Amino acid sequence: MPKLVLMDHDGAIDDLLSQLLVLTMSDIELIGVTVTPADCYIEPALESAYKLLQIMGQEHIPLGRGDYYGINAFPSEWRARPEIINALPMLINLPKAPDPYAYRSAPDLIIDSLSAASDKVTVLMTGPCSNLVLALEKAPELKAKIDEVVWMAGAFRVSGNVQTFQHDGSAEWNVFWDPISTKKLVELELPLTFIPLDVTNHVPVTKTFLSTLATQIEYKLSNLTGQFWALTLDTIPGYYYTYFMWDILATSYLAMPEQFKTEVVKAKVSTRPPNAGQTYLDETGYTVKIATDVNSEYFYEYILGQFKR
Repeated sequence: MPKLVLMDHDGAIDDLLSQLLVLTMSDIELIGVTVTPADCYIEPALESAYKLLQIMGQEHIPLGRGDYYGINAFPSEWRARPEIINALPMLINLPKAPDPYAYRSAPDLIIDSLSAASDKVTVLMTGPCSNLVLALEKAPELKAKIDEVVWMAGAFRVSGNVQTFQHDGSAEWNVFWDPISTKKLVELELPLTFIPLDVTNHVPVTKTFLSTLATQIEYKLSNLTGQFWALTLDTIPGYYYTYFMWDILATSYLAMPEQFKTEVVKAKVSTRPPNAGQTYLDETGYTVKIATDVNSEYFYEYILGQFKR
């Protein structure tokens, strides 16, 4: 029986790549996708998400629209990427996507999807956690329907990737966008697995990887994902950041958990400057699991294989 997965992402390039990756997993049934308006503008991001469902012949999977905006906005130039994605040659002429204002609200779709699920559900989050927290505040009994939450978020024993005013650089962006919801999620003590910067720092998007992917260009998904990843080379200026496979690595955990090293720890979340959004280890904190290492060679080979279908 396939594993039931509900995905919440925030429309950036690596989120959309992650949505595609989930759709290639034969032992996964994706029961819904919700989009958070964090690292995206929501309307073009919903169009991108729908077009990827079309590419995979999965338009029946419901999409939910997040309308909650976090505390600390992502830079606008990062958020505009779905506009470019929708103009890529393999996507621009697909049938028109539905009205972006007609979608169900993301928290309501999460509630309905969990309620209707025939078995426990794995929740995959590659953006902030706000939609899930809003859903569980409205229907707390649905905590019992969640098998595991896998979340690309946090930085525990490494520096964060937030560099902005009134901040000491200790936080990761998905947490920083909405530290208060993150604190609430951690305090729920769900079966929560963080895929933090501690492990995503091991899997950069390299030109060697992109070159290998390009040798598979006759395969539709390799061609499309190669175009997506090529757009990351100037998304974050090279002198400032490296683009890593943040969300793709978190998504791969669904298929290859045995390739990760994990650790059960006690942790807390800061909600105030100068370290708002910092996830830190604290023996008086809440129980979570964090990934600390991954078999990166196996991971890269797995990704190349999945996009060769």
